[in-house]
Amino acid sequence: MGAGLATPYLTLAAILFCIGLYGALAKKSAIIVLLSVELMLNAVNLNLVAFSKLGVSPNLTGQIFSLFNITIAAAEVAVGIAILITLYRIKGTTDVNEIDSLKR
Repeated sequence: MGAGLATPYLTLAAILFCIGLYGALAKKSAIIVLLSVELMLNAVNLNLVAFSKLGVSPNLTGQIFSLFNITIAAAEVAVGIAILITLYRIKGTTDVNEIDSLKR
């Protein structure tokens, strides 16, 4: 029923995911990488909502799972920002190449 209606949402989600993937792989700032991962998660959430609302049998399962995913993403951001603030205080930078010295 909603396959034609879901196409713009799926296209937007694919574009958002590609932008987030580019930011996560190409940028050096850990803050930009964290934001890019969040953009990718939001693209997945958009897919979940589009499929649950406009799929063959519309129901609320995708929307509920999307809300759960948003909650987990918020906790991930809180932990990630706390780690980044601590690393910035210790190292003085958020560049992932400089922070790479954690391996040693």
